[in-house]
Amino acid sequence: MSDIVYLPTHATCWAAAPHLIWTMVITNTITFLSYVSICITLLFLVRRTRRVIARDWAWFAVGFALFIVACGSTHLMDVVTTWIPAFWIDAWTSIITAGLSAIVAVMLIRRAAVIAFSINDYAGRLANTEGEKQQLRESLLAARKLEDWSRMSASVAHEINQPLEGIQNLLYLIRTTEGVSSEVVDLARKASEEADRVVTISRSTLAFFRQTNEPEPVDLAVAAESVSFLLDALLNKKQIALNVRTQGDLTVNAFPGETRQVLLNLVRNACDATNTPGTTISLQLTGSPNAVDVVVADQGQGIPPEILRNLFQFGSTTKGEQGNGMGLWTVKHILTKHGGDIRVESEVGQGTRFILHWPRRYTPPQPTRSTSEKVGLN
Repeated sequence: MSDIVYLPTHATCWAAAPHLIWTMVITNTITFLSYVSICITLLFLVRRTRRVIARDWAWFAVGFALFIVACGSTHLMDVVTTWIPAFWIDAWTSIITAGLSAIVAVMLIRRAAVIAFSINDYAGRLANTEGEKQQLRESLLAARKLEDWSRMSASVAHEINQPLEGIQNLLYLIRTTEGVSSEVVDLARKASEEADRVVTISRSTLAFFRQTNEPEPVDLAVAAESVSFLLDALLNKKQIALNVRTQGDLTVNAFPGETRQVLLNLVRNACDATNTPGTTISLQLTGSPNAVDVVVADQGQGIPPEILRNLFQFGSTTKGEQGNGMGLWTVKHILTKHGGDIRVESEVGQGTRFILHWPRRYTPPQPTRSTSEKVGLN
């Protein structure tokens, strides 16, 4: 007797229903092709996102793609066994599919917590999108207003120079004219000195707002002198002193206008926070091998803890209705752009210290992706 076992094909079993045969063949073929296209798409995505996707998540995606194509192969075997009794090949296809299914299931379970966190985080980001857009619009508007104000100030300072030079010339003629009394000469001399002071302020303002397209060597000691000169009237009015101490090389590679803007904002804030006559504001600049450390300290009223937490955020101010919340936000932005940092120490009733670390080289930080923005988290 022969030991050969003849296995009937699906076509044999379904011979009485030919429409059923072609229905199964067509649907299984479409399913197989769909699975293959999904597999190819996943592999394409892994290849195109290999620079941003974590390695273990890339392998997970590849494994899932193979699992998908294995599932499609079982449908292909259903088409084959319709006419060819290759049931052992069909069985091995099912075995491979079962193995890949188990591997993918374990990998998915291990990543369930991370996937849930990423989905919730993304949903939270979407919920805050409108608020972030509005904040961005306000920030851009404030930046434009600041730029317009700077240009207008520079333009006014420039236009002031010409009439002042004419006034100085007239005062000189008055002083040198024969027959003019000593009282008139003395008044003309004092008026000329005041005109010289206005010219100096005008030129200092022009230098303050001068901006370059590329960073250049800037001496922070010179910037501190410019700030001291611009705030001299306010310091005298409040009867407080500005003590500037320098040590070492204070040259950094930066944008000149922005260095002065940072120092002016911090020293001006210290002046506003100091209301006791006879007290001193300290501006200390210390050069180190790779950076310049700047400390601005006052003996003012200090900053309340609830404001201190969000001090460098746009719109946060210690001046109530008199503040616009732009000064310290701008300082933080400039320091970050130059690759530096700033921190603050404050105690209510005791005063405030701002500590700046300004690198000598202009090294703006490279944009980084937050962990929630990556496809995979390690």
